[in-house]
Amino acid sequence: MQKSANAFRTISEVADELDVPQHVLRFWETRFTQIKPLKRAGGRRHYRPEDVDLLRGIRGLLYGDGYTIKGVQKLLRDQGARAVAQAGYGAPQAATPNQPADDLQLSLPRIDPPPALAPNGAIAADKRRKLEKLLGELAAIQGLLKSE
Repeated sequence: MQKSANAFRTISEVADELDVPQHVLRFWETRFTQIKPLKRAGGRRHYRPEDVDLLRGIRGLLYGDGYTIKGVQKLLRDQGARAVAQAGYGAPQAATPNQPADDLQLSLPRIDPPPALAPNGAIAADKRRKLEKLLGELAAIQGLLKSE
């Protein structure tokens, strides 16, 4: 049995639909004030369709387009929740009489894909050295963070 498009969704339904763990949705609520599910007895969350659309847009920007949380927060501030929600569907919707079409367009920078691997799947030696050096630096930073 499938719910109506206008029905409220539980956190487990939204997590399944967006293919993210429930704790990620709870975390996003702390980072994006625009996400405001209704909380019922016992703290159970119920998401409105517009909440789900916004979450879908946030997920697409974070996981699909490579945005950081701060980057998505900036988009929400600059362009609004509606524009971010529409990013989850890939194309802007038609403008309403009170909102010009230009307001619906997201100016999302394109991220170039990483260079292809050699035919045998190997990485060039100079690139491997650079990556190993970066990995060493990250491990050192991680050690510093753990010691604090």
